[in-house]
Amino acid sequence: MKYPIGIQSFDQIINEGFVYIDKTDMIYSLANEGKIYFLSRPRRFGKSLLVSTLKNYFLGRKELFSGLKIDSLEKEWNVHPVFHIDFNGSDFTKQGILENRINSYLSDWEKLYSLNSKDIDKDLGNRFIKILEAAYIQTGQRAVVLIDEYDKPILDVLDINSDLEEEHRNILKGFYSVFKGADEYLRFVFLTGVTKFSQVSVFSGFNQPFDISMHYKYETLCGITQEELEGTFEEPIKEMGKIYGRSPEEMKEMLKEQYDGYHFSRNMTDIYNPFSLLNAFAMLEISNYWFKSGTPTYLIRLLSHTDENMSDLTGKYYSTEEFIDYKASVEKPLPMIYQSGYLTIKKFDVKRNRFLLDYPNNEVKKGFLSIIASDYMKVNTNVASWANEASMMLEDGRLEDFKTGLTSFLASIPYTMRRKENEREKERYFHYTFYLIMKLISVYTVYTEKVQSHGRVDCVIETQDYVYIFEFKLDGTAAEAMKQIEDKGYAKEYASDKRKLYKIAAVFSSETGTIEEWITNKD
Repeated sequence: MKYPIGIQSFDQIINEGFVYIDKTDMIYSLANEGKIYFLSRPRRFGKSLLVSTLKNYFLGRKELFSGLKIDSLEKEWNVHPVFHIDFNGSDFTKQGILENRINSYLSDWEKLYSLNSKDIDKDLGNRFIKILEAAYIQTGQRAVVLIDEYDKPILDVLDINSDLEEEHRNILKGFYSVFKGADEYLRFVFLTGVTKFSQVSVFSGFNQPFDISMHYKYETLCGITQEELEGTFEEPIKEMGKIYGRSPEEMKEMLKEQYDGYHFSRNMTDIYNPFSLLNAFAMLEISNYWFKSGTPTYLIRLLSHTDENMSDLTGKYYSTEEFIDYKASVEKPLPMIYQSGYLTIKKFDVKRNRFLLDYPNNEVKKGFLSIIASDYMKVNTNVASWANEASMMLEDGRLEDFKTGLTSFLASIPYTMRRKENEREKERYFHYTFYLIMKLISVYTVYTEKVQSHGRVDCVIETQDYVYIFEFKLDGTAAEAMKQIEDKGYAKEYASDKRKLYKIAAVFSSETGTIEEWITNKD
């Protein structure tokens, strides 16, 4: 089986025999049920391949689609003039790059349709309208416009260069306004991106695109479903199972925990990250392929500029308005984090029409939390490596080693990071540090987390042989923490459990920044 890793060209995938997950029935529906669309998906989720597939479809290349679902649906295969704009591959952090990139596309198309250079307008939008008009007149077919990663020129400079960010917004506003003036020449328009920027006029200044990002009918348009996984990759799953000493069913469960968990509509259909999954099959190894392929530095910058942190944002219900449109004028990181793929829908509350957001899978959870923790705590330690080691200590029942390791890790956090102005900020810092540490450890071990709701135990970690009930206090006493465990009856539900149970009461000091007192009771 040949895996199309890094290949985004539909015709190359088909002609050279790479594995292809057939989504062409949905492409037929898109092409014949609407005109102007927008789709938001995380990076490396198959958006460019989708655009390439649409391009070949509208170019009438019927031979490429032989045997696919669309083959029995499409009867005409008309050839349309296709204008494909791809903002991938350019670094837009330098002034003039965006304008030069658009100008290059327009110049090539003006030559293609023999437009007189003397009559060429300096306005990018007007030039594009004239090109679309010429294409319609000369071919007798309305044009197709495909724009891949429309938002990259903004994301590249987001929170780095505000002047250039504003310049890029204005250029794109003027260019995208073409879709209103050229409506009569257009057959189909499709835009992809990571983020839906509400201020860019593509979503406010012309005939509104149909945003299918959360449409139930197109939720599986990008990515790989459980059914597609089992129907296409049976052999590599068996091969991986032999290497890991797991049955096919156990191997599927490992893949699910690592790469599954995305949901893009209220239908809650499980979607696997295609980039990671294909890499895992090609390498026959479970690793963090998607996260290694790009660091979300712009998200870290956004989080650092707000009063919100990931413990505030995860595991909560939101209306769609709160996480769909990103407004640059309002520094709320949630929409950007969700649309970038670091949070996803985990549950849908039908009665209240609200969505629970949380991390999609272990790959994202571990990678994102590691970066956030390193940035927040400013430690030199490899946070992910330390969390992995700590989880093994808990799995082996080495509680004293865990205590020593945790004490040492906390002591490595610079004093300047934990120095806070008031009690509220000290409390906030303590809770977020605790949240990041326990969330990271939970990625590596079998666990059940019962966390951070008022009046409940701070954390319960369950391994195959042990149960650990943690209660933490800031500047209190371990005796008080242990009394709370006993008085609240946190251990009662484990009364008949055969595993060894430990109750741990720990006190953190706001002065020293590490563990001041620690009591352990074993049941």
